[in-house]
Amino acid sequence: MKYQIKTDQPQQQFLQIRAEINVSAATTILHFPAWRPGRYELGNFAKNVRAFQVLDENDKPIEFEKISKNQWRLATNGLVKVIVQYDYYAAELNAGSTFLDASRLYVNPVNCLVYAPGRENDPCSLEIELFQEMKYSGTLPLAGNTIQAKSYHELVDSPFIFCDEVESRDYQYGDVDFKISFIGVKNVPWERVLTDFQKFTKKQMDDFGAFPVKTFHFIVIVTPYPHYHGVEHLASTIIVLGPTPDIFGALYDELLGVSSHELYHVWNVKSIRSVDLFPYDYSSENYSKMGYLCEGITTYLGDYYLMSSGVWSPERYFKELSDVVQKHFDNPGRFNYSLAESSFDTWLDGYVVGAPGRKTSIYNEGALFAFVTDVFIRNNTDGKASISDVMRALYHDFYLKRKGVSESDFVQLVSDMGTQDFKSVFNDLIHNRVSFENTINQAINYLGLEMVFHANPDPVANLLGIKTIIDGGMPKITSIVADSLADIARFMIGDKIWSVNGQVVRGDFAKWMTYFKSESLHIIADRSGVVFQTSIPASDMQYCKIFEIKTQDSPTDNMKRALSLWCGIKS
Repeated sequence: MKYQIKTDQPQQQFLQIRAEINVSAATTILHFPAWRPGRYELGNFAKNVRAFQVLDENDKPIEFEKISKNQWRLATNGLVKVIVQYDYYAAELNAGSTFLDASRLYVNPVNCLVYAPGRENDPCSLEIELFQEMKYSGTLPLAGNTIQAKSYHELVDSPFIFCDEVESRDYQYGDVDFKISFIGVKNVPWERVLTDFQKFTKKQMDDFGAFPVKTFHFIVIVTPYPHYHGVEHLASTIIVLGPTPDIFGALYDELLGVSSHELYHVWNVKSIRSVDLFPYDYSSENYSKMGYLCEGITTYLGDYYLMSSGVWSPERYFKELSDVVQKHFDNPGRFNYSLAESSFDTWLDGYVVGAPGRKTSIYNEGALFAFVTDVFIRNNTDGKASISDVMRALYHDFYLKRKGVSESDFVQLVSDMGTQDFKSVFNDLIHNRVSFENTINQAINYLGLEMVFHANPDPVANLLGIKTIIDGGMPKITSIVADSLADIARFMIGDKIWSVNGQVVRGDFAKWMTYFKSESLHIIADRSGVVFQTSIPASDMQYCKIFEIKTQDSPTDNMKRALSLWCGIKS
């Protein structure tokens, strides 16, 4: 397949795309990708297509019919090649999108390149005609103005960007060349960045003992506004992060966390993959109950490697783990939907809040599952093995042998690491609708840690059991703890608070709650334009407690040893 992208009018943000595709049958079906790997939801990229037309080799229109939201049926009897032309709207900037403006062309080919099923392994070329000369950042080599790829799979997994200003540095580990590029930020503290990236890179590579590619490129697009997103690819990652002034300050830990996470994805997801995703089918949903493998384990180990490599202190990592535990206990969805069910339904509503308390997260609960599994293995091998050994085995015994991973494969590998069968623990955490509280407590106790509880510093959450945002100048309820005072008073999500005990509230709701904390409350609120009143009695109940993981005051010697091994501290 041969492609061409033109950018004649960047201010209009439409790419002009031409595709030449060989055909051999009387009828050919063309597909537009419905999703992109790394985001387990439909993207429906065909919604950005306009002026779709199909021509023969002599540029004469041929008959075609759209048969689904992302499929076209062509009459190709007697033809050996068709030419497809269309415009693609490129107006969204995130780590998995395609974007054009007067200063850059950023392309995720999986968003915008039509293909013929069955030809995904054919060699591909992509010619780019820019509206002005700019610098190229990408993984596939650019010869003149053309990119060559071994296959459609490789091409659509190779995003690139053309822009004016790029700051880049290289480092090497083993026989792999790494590059870090920052776009949109100046004065990069390269010594600090390179030191930290080299540390977590070395630790991950040492644990796997191999890397699937010879080069890898971290491409960081920095925005002047708040943003956080990263997407994995086999030979690169695209990270979009902002605002600019915070990148090497308040957001530096976020930069490290997402970079380590996306690097780990090179092995896990881009290489190791569940049977449901092996190979990728771009045309429709790729349902899987194993989101804990692709995202949960990566979320856990991406941050864990920052500690075990010495980039983060153990105390800094405990804070990260505490935040993961906090999200678990704040989400009643753990009682209503299992992790496996939530994984399957990422394709339905996995990336939005959705119905309150409906589901869990393959990222958050998946990370807790990975943590518990890691400790399970360490406990059953006297610290001689860990979840990293399981992942290493999956890489060498499955990916390198071109096999997908099943649930039974994963369970068996964990069980084989020690003396205790993992199946019952696995089924409880993955397939049952339960809180992880007891299992988490057992795991952290093994490491000589403990979970302590603090009152929520937000008096609105602490005293009423609700969380709010400011909307239209008024506090708007976004969540309500079941059976809390607010729930008993029959508040609903979306209600806006007007006043408390006669005092009008705006951004100072928390201050008035502190002021009236020992009194009964008379509240006037707005529900979809209808004013109502309610009363809440004085109470000493507390809600939305804050969880903190810390070291025990008097851990045993075995606990100290286990913690030291887990933290990666050399004795």
